[in-house]
Amino acid sequence: MQGSFNSPDTHKYSVILPTYNERKNLPVIVWLLAKTFTENQLAWEIIVVDDNSPDGTQEIAKQLAKLYGEDKIVLKPRAGKLGLGTAYIHGLNFVTGDFVIIMDADFSHHPKFIPQFIRLQKAHNLDIVTGTRYRATSKPSSPDAQPGGVHGWDFTRKLVSRGANFLADTVLNPGVSDLTGSFRLYRLPVLRHIITETVSKGYVFQMEMMVRARALGYTVGEVPITFVDRIYGDSKLGSNEIVSYAKGIWVLFTTV
Repeated sequence: MQGSFNSPDTHKYSVILPTYNERKNLPVIVWLLAKTFTENQLAWEIIVVDDNSPDGTQEIAKQLAKLYGEDKIVLKPRAGKLGLGTAYIHGLNFVTGDFVIIMDADFSHHPKFIPQFIRLQKAHNLDIVTGTRYRATSKPSSPDAQPGGVHGWDFTRKLVSRGANFLADTVLNPGVSDLTGSFRLYRLPVLRHIITETVSKGYVFQMEMMVRARALGYTVGEVPITFVDRIYGDSKLGSNEIVSYAKGIWVLFTTV
């Protein structure tokens, strides 16, 4: 059940959307986000942080800004591929909301789960809500949650992801089931604080954010999501990121 909210929501939700070669995906994900926020009567904006995509992603973003309004679609490009973590840092300079949603632009993260994130945050006054592929129920419990899962991955990639999360959970005990996910809702001051403490880049950045959140005493809830492998374009996860992830676990174990 997605549903609308029982009482007006006075908050504004800023989505930071890092992009690289997402020309085909961007119009659809923006439409889905706009639809979700409008149907739930939520104030919103989308900050598109594009890393100088050669496929014309920025031109599409400019057209979307004309369509939805420049107050809704805010393009803030960078000179090149500078890493996922720094994309969020860059986007934070331009948000005007009091809550920030981070997610992928390739349909791996469906906006339909955002209302569940918001309801769980409101119900328990949480600092962070993160999507999880590896729980059947939300944490704390919520009646509208459905079991999480992954679609479109082969057995090997599922095994790598499960193994990565198991290793991190065993070594770091972060208190969340999906450390490598990147679909999250943050209070703006909380995100600003955690980012100032985070030193990792790339996909390790997401893991460190959760480990730092627990170390700093912030409250974190989890909502089960269905993760779908990207429809257009190639995955940006490679062997270098896997090695960096393993190194990142060791660094966090010895320093946090």
